[in-house]
Amino acid sequence: MLVDQLKDIVGPSGWTSDASDLEPHLTEWRGTWHGKTLLMVSPESTEMVAAVVRACAKSGTAIVPQGGNTGLCGGAIPDESGKQVLLSLSRMNRIRSVSARDYSLCAEAGCTLASIQKAADDVGRFFPLSLAAEGSCQIGGNLSTNAGGINVLRYGTARAQALGLEVVLADGTIWNGLRTLRKDTAGYDLKQMFIGAEGTLGIITAASLRLYPAVRNPETVLFAVESPDAAVALLAALRVELSDQLQAFELIPARAVRFCLKHFPSSRFPLDQESPWFVLLETSRESTGDDFESMLMSLHESALITDAVIAKNRSEANDLWRLRHSISESQKREGASLKHDISIPVAEVGNFIRVAEAAVTRAVPGTRVVAFGHVGDGNIHFNLSQPKDGSAAEFLAQGQRLASLVYDVVDSFGGSISAEHGIGQAKREHLVRYRGETETGLMKAVKAALDPKNIMNPGKVI
Repeated sequence: MLVDQLKDIVGPSGWTSDASDLEPHLTEWRGTWHGKTLLMVSPESTEMVAAVVRACAKSGTAIVPQGGNTGLCGGAIPDESGKQVLLSLSRMNRIRSVSARDYSLCAEAGCTLASIQKAADDVGRFFPLSLAAEGSCQIGGNLSTNAGGINVLRYGTARAQALGLEVVLADGTIWNGLRTLRKDTAGYDLKQMFIGAEGTLGIITAASLRLYPAVRNPETVLFAVESPDAAVALLAALRVELSDQLQAFELIPARAVRFCLKHFPSSRFPLDQESPWFVLLETSRESTGDDFESMLMSLHESALITDAVIAKNRSEANDLWRLRHSISESQKREGASLKHDISIPVAEVGNFIRVAEAAVTRAVPGTRVVAFGHVGDGNIHFNLSQPKDGSAAEFLAQGQRLASLVYDVVDSFGGSISAEHGIGQAKREHLVRYRGETETGLMKAVKAALDPKNIMNPGKVI
């Protein structure tokens, strides 16, 4: 029997069928998706993962890989049949090696993002991937969804940080591609197929990652601006002024600030909240305080900003970033919300927000738009909160209708319906509509070639 085989493979500490243990693994963070599982296994080695996959492949049983379960599109949740095996990578949490000289690190898939950042910092290096869930999300999941975060502007997404991968394929074969080469033109770049595939082509078990020099004396600045258009103009000016040394450039609406201060009373915000929009940036350029003061005066005189404050120390900077990272949680506490993780050309950010907000408020009057995020790379989290006096259930029932309205606007600007959260279950049908038969047909061909039995996270992405 498969269940007994799997228990033998992972050992007594490597499986559970207890309902209370399983509950947090069977529900997505927002409570949108719920599933059941035949058994949850937690292998502690790549060889164990391979043995589990071989057993499941032989019986034709589907496998759902799961990292920290911090995703927002249902990509790591099994279906409700109770026939799928849930494979947690949480016990594969070892840093295998770190080389300050080679600027590289090898980590198993279950390592939290925060633990990788610390391992790099311990040897005087910097790992740039950074997002709100970094204390609990895992690098395997980050790579499987091609996560982005706040530093994409300078360093790129998770895809850009991967030098090599170790992957268990759908038949249980282990592919060891854990190279740390910066240049390698020997055939297809196979690792890129598994990054962003959300576990539908294979299970990432380890990764070789790119490190960077430690950032010395970063400057964190909060600006008040009149509009998203002003924020885009400010970005263009600062890329020149700071010699393209911007680490992060985040757009924050006043509504998001109000939500954070309401639901997290200990939060502090040093600027007048009457401004309609704010920008939080971080730069790694070595500069003096006088340099920044002069720059801020120039920006104010040119009307690109209406106010600004420089964090005096790391504690103040952390307070500002904590507030930025609290936006999603504060919106969750404000009531029902619908989230749209999209990207568009940077120059069109202001136009997109105006057109999309008009479309959704016309469809559902009273909808409160919370559009924020990584405007430096064109990624906007176009989130919608229910009307103040409306019904949460009625608002959520409009989810697919509103998503189609938003994605139609995204498509009209030449954008993408998913910037960093992946497709999962949430956007599977939308992917076919907006990417077309040729592109999705190529995806299906790759899936059929690598997973002919369709046992790797079926029902996700395509």
